[in-house]
Amino acid sequence: MSTTTSARRAFDTLIAERGLGFGGDYNPEQWPAEVWREDVALMREAGVNLVTVGVFSWAVIEPVPGAREWAWLDEVLDLLHAGGIAVDLATPVASPPPWLGIRHPETLPVDRDGVRLIAGSRNQFSPASRVYREHAAALTRDLAERYAQHPAVRMWHVGNEYGQIDHGDEAAREFRRWLRDRYGTIAALNEAWGTAFWSQRYAEFEEILPPRRMPYLVNPTQSLDFRRYSSDQLEDCYRELRDVIRAAGATQPITTNFMGFHALTDYWSWAGEVDVVSDDQYPDPASADSPASIALVQDLMRSLGGGRSWVLMEQAISATSWREHNLPKSPLRARRDSLQAVARGADAVCYFQWRQARAGAERFHSAMLPHAGADSDVFRGVVQQGEDLRRLAPVAGAGIQAEVAILFDWPSWWAGEEPARPTERLSTLTELGRWYRELWRRGVAADLVSPASDLSRYRVVLVPHSYIVRPSTATALRDAVGSGAQIVVGAFSGVADENAHVLTGRSPVLLRELLGVSGEEWGAVPDSGSALVFDESWAAGRDVEAPGASILAERLRVDGADVLARHADGDLAGVPVLTRHGVGDGTAWYLGAIVDDGSLSALIGDVLGTAGINSALGGRAEMLPDGLEAVRRGDVLFLLNHSDRHIDIDIDIAEGGTRVDLLTGEKTDRTVGIAPGDVRALTERRTW
Repeated sequence: MSTTTSARRAFDTLIAERGLGFGGDYNPEQWPAEVWREDVALMREAGVNLVTVGVFSWAVIEPVPGAREWAWLDEVLDLLHAGGIAVDLATPVASPPPWLGIRHPETLPVDRDGVRLIAGSRNQFSPASRVYREHAAALTRDLAERYAQHPAVRMWHVGNEYGQIDHGDEAAREFRRWLRDRYGTIAALNEAWGTAFWSQRYAEFEEILPPRRMPYLVNPTQSLDFRRYSSDQLEDCYRELRDVIRAAGATQPITTNFMGFHALTDYWSWAGEVDVVSDDQYPDPASADSPASIALVQDLMRSLGGGRSWVLMEQAISATSWREHNLPKSPLRARRDSLQAVARGADAVCYFQWRQARAGAERFHSAMLPHAGADSDVFRGVVQQGEDLRRLAPVAGAGIQAEVAILFDWPSWWAGEEPARPTERLSTLTELGRWYRELWRRGVAADLVSPASDLSRYRVVLVPHSYIVRPSTATALRDAVGSGAQIVVGAFSGVADENAHVLTGRSPVLLRELLGVSGEEWGAVPDSGSALVFDESWAAGRDVEAPGASILAERLRVDGADVLARHADGDLAGVPVLTRHGVGDGTAWYLGAIVDDGSLSALIGDVLGTAGINSALGGRAEMLPDGLEAVRRGDVLFLLNHSDRHIDIDIDIAEGGTRVDLLTGEKTDRTVGIAPGDVRALTERRTW
């Protein structure tokens, strides 16, 4: 059995022993020792069974170079173990002590303007600095050798929110090494970067620098490769410390906390390197789109792990402290956010942090135990969540079955949002979110897939915006359609190759035969928009008011596809916008513009209906009541009411069966009521 496989089983064993994980970041070094026993007692009262310890403790463990202060950590781990609380022990390398940067300024990062950043905040290190990495590895080695066999330690947490970027000389050296490995010769690099443009041709690798501040626009391929390098460099930092922990004899699962759709790290690359996928999630309670947006992130986490359960490592129990205007969550909202994560595959739900800090930059960031103490609505809500998670133990390890895939690629996102495009108003994540919401509103489960994913098991594949389409991805899409899938390709997709060079010929070059339509030019749409007119036979019965296109549109020509919508006026009057092309047993749909929400909803609804996709409720994928989320995990149907009104919903139930709410023990009939802000977790049982 591989180390990774055994470590993943160790996580499953932890959950089987303790139930769904519940807890948060615990920073005892910020408090006197007499507080620690109170913390453990209150954790037990709240049902806490998993805490992360030591994330920012480097300066406490190593106050001067070479020192090791372990006594406090020994006591904390012993107390937690005695209290039955498992520990996710962190390598405290995300924020080096001030002495490291003072003695070794080359360990400090440099921004793109050439300014060297200093200690006094956090993240003040260059991932490329060997001096930093040697100190981090030495501390991690000693930590792992001391605690690998400690009975409290059930997981390891490497670093924290990897996302540090450096443009200095340390990074320049490592960027050149990365480029040599990628291209081999400077001639190959010049070809890949298109350096004949603007006289940028390089004579040797030593001439290349990170994309620092320049007089005008940066070479887009240089920018893309620096993003790739930066993600790889951070991943290498993680792997280096992971391997140090393993070499010390640790057999527990090892993870690091992802950050959703993080712009600086390609998590498709990272996912195979962690034993358990973990994520930090801070949806904005002021945004009406938050429930769907965070569901998308949670589906990403499940997908990164290949469908395995994951860990919600951080969230806020109430207010954050870093938004301009920090609205607090109610205990009801905090409960719903946690249960939403469980519904979408999380086997552990944790917070930042356990005890609210009195000092420091995050003194007003909420915590499970607030400044007011245990006699507070916040803490009472925490106790309720602990009880909820205990009752949901039967869902641990259960998966989510999805027949819809959504293609998402980090390099395509990076390249597709470089400056000097037809419009800078087109956002990959905005389009991804709009398309996903149409699934969420219908209770349809979806997997996120990478360009290298096998698409053969999906009945619908959505490509909201993929600026880069590789030949292998184009082949996979063609094969999926030929086997009966419905494929929908969104605007400004398939424009460029993996070097971000525009593919020549009628677009999208690699997909035009599949789509049965091709274009010659992309252009921005005037602020007034462009009206659309639908084919009457397709639009019949569809509720689309004042359909229109905005942001971006393509001058298309039909090459065999059926036209379902055209531009109604302006320079593009009569030009196709929405097309449908039957290929083999499937269909390829294409959008040649960014269309309004109603038109997008009509399209995705038709595609789901054509594919025979059902909702989590069991029937056709029709619209759910506004604010209702439905997702099925294993044999449990979760219904989450994100609205401020009571919702009743009819659910099919087998003859002789009854539904029981795991959260309350209540039996329900065919009509299920969900109070405002409440959650139901329904499992079907036979009565005979």
